[in-house]
Amino acid sequence: MKYSIRNEKVVFKDHYKVVKADVTYDTFEGGKISTERLAFERGDSVAIVLFERESQSLLLTKQFRYPTCKHKEGWLLEIPAGSLEENEKPEDCIVREVMEELGYKITKPKLINTFYTSPGASTERIFLFFSEVSQNDKTQKGGGNESENEDIKLVNVPTSEITEKIRELKDAKTILGLQWFLLNS
Repeated sequence: MKYSIRNEKVVFKDHYKVVKADVTYDTFEGGKISTERLAFERGDSVAIVLFERESQSLLLTKQFRYPTCKHKEGWLLEIPAGSLEENEKPEDCIVREVMEELGYKITKPKLINTFYTSPGASTERIFLFFSEVSQNDKTQKGGGNESENEDIKLVNVPTSEITEKIRELKDAKTILGLQWFLLNS
């Protein structure tokens, strides 16, 4: 099956951008559809399931998320994550993000999956990693990047509580990451 994209242009640009295009794509029955589509371009991201051996816990973050306020949430419990910078490798980005958010030094994170967050609207992919750490790997304070106005709290979730915790979570990448851990531990 084939598709073509024409007249792609940026229709909104701020911290993120929105592009609009004329698209034509094959149908499953042999026809073609031509229409306009929008895509939210926020860049790719990384996330990690981080297991601390001594405490037998997963290390999560709790932080304020403005878009969730529409639904009266505000603060979400999530696995550590962040946005890739231009020309940055996902492996380097997740190492940086874990240090910024939690203060842990990680080496050789294992890529476990790459997925789209909302393929009907966004170009964003998340590179999901796994790594084990020791309490000795906590070498800095963490808490987020002050220049980005982040205020991040470290939350240890014992592995024995993961199944129950999944029922409370509101963040898709975290639900996926914790389910992966349950299936692979």
